[in-house]
Amino acid sequence: MTPRLANPYPLAKDGFAAMVALEKAIAASPIEKSLLHLIKLRASQINGCAYCIHMHTTEARRDGESEMRLYMTSAWRESSLYSDRERAALAWTEALTRVAETGVPDADWELVRDQFEEAERAWLSLTIGAINVWNRVAVGFRYNHPVESGAGHENAA
Repeated sequence: MTPRLANPYPLAKDGFAAMVALEKAIAASPIEKSLLHLIKLRASQINGCAYCIHMHTTEARRDGESEMRLYMTSAWRESSLYSDRERAALAWTEALTRVAETGVPDADWELVRDQFEEAERAWLSLTIGAINVWNRVAVGFRYNHPVESGAGHENAA
């Protein structure tokens, strides 16, 4: 796949700088790092962003997340591997990522309200909004994800 823009960052420098600043603020937020990884991975799966899926699974593994929990993120509703707090965040991630389809149901809000403090709910929503922006940039400009050598699948079609 050929990228549509080789490097959009200098073309919208102030905008990307603001996004990077938002990411730094999210990293310092009260939301635990392991949950941030799951949120970013799930939104990226929904949006079909291979670049971000690669990035967030790589970062999550680096930070100690299990392979099985990463594999099961797309089927989190059917898996017993996630806590009630994680389930609430994943449901909220899906609701906000698919806002045009879901209308953001009250039931999903109630799950979030029961599991997260007020400030955490604000950060949770900002996190979901930010990853959706990144997904749209990466998918829209057709970013290519890195391909690790040695796996034997580099040339698979």
